[in-house]
Amino acid sequence: MAIRIAFYSFLLFLAACQSSDQKMYPKREDMTESVYASGVVKAVDQYEAYANTNGIIDEIWVKEGDTVSIGTPLLSIYNESARIGRETAELLRTYSDRNTNRTRLQSLEASIQTARSKFQNDSLLYERQKRLYSEKVGSLTELEQRKLAFESSKNSLITAQLQYEDLRREIDFNEKNAGRNLALSKALEQDLVLKSKVNGRVYSVLKEKGEIVNTQTPLAVLGSASDFILELSVDEYDIAKIANGQEVLVYMDSYREAVFKAEITRVYPIMDQRSKTFVVEARFTAPPPVLYPNLSLEANVVIQTRKGVLTLPREYVYDDRFVISAKGDTIPVKLGLKDYIKAEIVSGVDENTRIIRPGS
Repeated sequence: MAIRIAFYSFLLFLAACQSSDQKMYPKREDMTESVYASGVVKAVDQYEAYANTNGIIDEIWVKEGDTVSIGTPLLSIYNESARIGRETAELLRTYSDRNTNRTRLQSLEASIQTARSKFQNDSLLYERQKRLYSEKVGSLTELEQRKLAFESSKNSLITAQLQYEDLRREIDFNEKNAGRNLALSKALEQDLVLKSKVNGRVYSVLKEKGEIVNTQTPLAVLGSASDFILELSVDEYDIAKIANGQEVLVYMDSYREAVFKAEITRVYPIMDQRSKTFVVEARFTAPPPVLYPNLSLEANVVIQTRKGVLTLPREYVYDDRFVISAKGDTIPVKLGLKDYIKAEIVSGVDENTRIIRPGS
């Protein structure tokens, strides 16, 4: 009988505890409104390096973790057509060179000199024949023949001069055009050497020597060696609350027991249609001792903080509008700040109002 009484007493004690657990008073405390965001760590200027042409990886000069500067060669790509194109352009450049074509110009210069000499001679003979004819010496036929020879030599001289100018312009054009084509071929061949665009670190080499690559294939990942940013994804429903300068509390799996602080530095003004999120960048104000690109993280962007506000757990507020007192009365309340756990009570109850959880 004593055992039975003790058992019933224990049950009554549990019931009393449960009843007590379902009741509480609002309390005053500091409360922060924040927006949740997920994201990754990225190195500043982090980018994927792509080949500028198709080919086969000929040499790789760097490895993961190497420090590089702008212009540091990373790897080279072998492309047979680019090599042949450059050699062909060199041959055409040599063939089109002014010095190579100097003999053609000299030949026309000699023709001009011969035509000029003949023109001068025919001009003198024509003038002499005109003077003799005016003195009644010689026939009209002889005068006309001298005039015809004079005009023919004159036209021959003009033709030779025009041919020379045409050839000179042709040589100049061919020389310049061949030079441009050679420069282009060399530039294309230089594109076969992939170079760093940043001062930083090689974080990943994605291909091996001998592999076939194309312009759509990333070959390496590079970025700053010491400067990092946070790339956050913020839901479209929260983006209007985000602004530069807001504090960010960062939680990382790599540092499970720590919370790091950062600051919003940039809000990208376009939404990703697939994920319905916006990209927001932040920078650490108190960074972890060691960071690597692509580390995952979760963050809370602090929107505002209020001191000493009256709060209740969200589960004690029904429909975000009502609470139930210990007497069973339904009391309308006005809420202020809210997070996933608690809500600010602006009006309706005070610290002396005992509240029970709805449904208890």
